[in-house]
Amino acid sequence: MTRQPLAVVVEDSPTQARQIAANLNRHNVATVIATDGPEGLRAVDEHHPDLVVLDVNLPTMDGYQVCRRLKRDASTANIPVVMLTTADDSEATLKGLEAGADDYIPKDVFAAENLLSTLVALGIVKG
Repeated sequence: MTRQPLAVVVEDSPTQARQIAANLNRHNVATVIATDGPEGLRAVDEHHPDLVVLDVNLPTMDGYQVCRRLKRDASTANIPVVMLTTADDSEATLKGLEAGADDYIPKDVFAAENLLSTLVALGIVKG
């Protein structure tokens, strides 16, 4: 029996965090929710997830900082990071990819669909 994939969702909006978690759960991905950068880093360290879904606009430490820390640490560097955010201009996208994000998805009407496509491409869920 294969283990259920796990995602850490780092999102400061409780409503959006629940929506992202529900979408992931529909695709058999378990979730742990963190509401800011430091909590997200602790959750990744504690749970060793298969994926991190990360907002950019977070209190205390922004998503770019969280992503850079994850990618610099040998124990977390290989965990895919998907930035899912309202910061959707080309400069923000480039900054996210330069921070080490594996994908950068704007929060729009296609976000759930795009996240699923990324999960399939990463091999976390079957298409």
